[in-house]
Amino acid sequence: MTVHYTTTTSLRNFGARATAGLVGKRYLATSPSVSSQPKSLTIGLIPADGIGCEVIPAARQVLEHLSSSHQLKFRFVHCDAGFEYFQKNGTALPQKTVDTLRNDCDGALFGAVSSPSHKVAGYSSPIVALRKHLDLYANVRPVISTKDPQNPSQKSVDMLIIRENTECLYIKKEQQFTDENNQVYAIAERRISQKASERAGRMAFQMALARDSIRQQQPVEQRRWTGKPQVTIVHKSNVLSVTDGLWRETIRGVYENTPEYQTRINLEEQLVDSMVYRMFREPEAFDVVVAPNLYGDILSDGAAALVGSLGLVPSANVGDTFVMGEPVHGSAPDIAGQHKANPIAAIRSAALLLENIGLPGPASNIYNAVDATLQAGYKTPDLGGSATTEEVTEAVCKYL
Repeated sequence: MTVHYTTTTSLRNFGARATAGLVGKRYLATSPSVSSQPKSLTIGLIPADGIGCEVIPAARQVLEHLSSSHQLKFRFVHCDAGFEYFQKNGTALPQKTVDTLRNDCDGALFGAVSSPSHKVAGYSSPIVALRKHLDLYANVRPVISTKDPQNPSQKSVDMLIIRENTECLYIKKEQQFTDENNQVYAIAERRISQKASERAGRMAFQMALARDSIRQQQPVEQRRWTGKPQVTIVHKSNVLSVTDGLWRETIRGVYENTPEYQTRINLEEQLVDSMVYRMFREPEAFDVVVAPNLYGDILSDGAAALVGSLGLVPSANVGDTFVMGEPVHGSAPDIAGQHKANPIAAIRSAALLLENIGLPGPASNIYNAVDATLQAGYKTPDLGGSATTEEVTEAVCKYL
């Protein structure tokens, strides 16, 4: 959960985690303002595949540019993972990467992975595995529009999608069979647990309250959401009455058993198909959205279209003791190596990582620099511009 603080008179929230202290005690009181000594952070970098090898170095460059003005010292550790690594070494996620992140790093940035659409013997997605190994049980995806002078009709979006990150169909248990008529069929197992549903739901409610606390510091005319905080549960329990039924009832139970949530938050529900329709028709109707893994994946990628591009939207894989930033775009092999990759999602993911480990001030400076870069017209081809990855990155550093 994140809070977007700014060092200017404006205030815009990207989530609301840092003030809530939900990431673990080792991250508390880490703001460089409390000490004159530089704060040293070790960040694991996992570029993985395709354009991940271009945007993660861009994020690193921004962090290095940021460090001196915020009394921060970054140490970066390269970690291997990905389909390309699998093709060379027979494993997509070496144990050394897991051990390095768990034992040596304060956080991590993951680039992009090329997951083939067909079955490849022995291969399994490393990002899915990392979420499980490090218990990163929530994927936090803020979708917020930036004012674009060239597009005054753009919808105003300020939505936070919380995606349960460890189960649903992503447990990767699939089997293929042949019936008595020699017809092939396949079965995928879907897991929804009370524990995972409760954790995701509680995080959504806490984020909603924290986002509201930030909004209260803004002038009313600057707030995109002016009512009570709202959490929307996404499900399909009219069809999947057992699995989605458990998801829905567990999160409602968290709400109904917590008086503060009932008093301060409005709770609503959306069937996932209705959610897609309403999200594109009226994105301003949603504040915090919480969804099972598969629905959350689809919704958050779709929501990126509301703000211009997957290349703009960050995410953070969040657990109680570790955070891993991850741009939401894929490996984009069609543009890899052409200097066309939009680095902003990775740069914002680096800022989201900083927020989640208790450094909202430095994160805010990155967000403001990104906004200034976009408003100045530095845009890669996915946004209709001609700027290169390097030119956008340099502009962000300039505006820092």
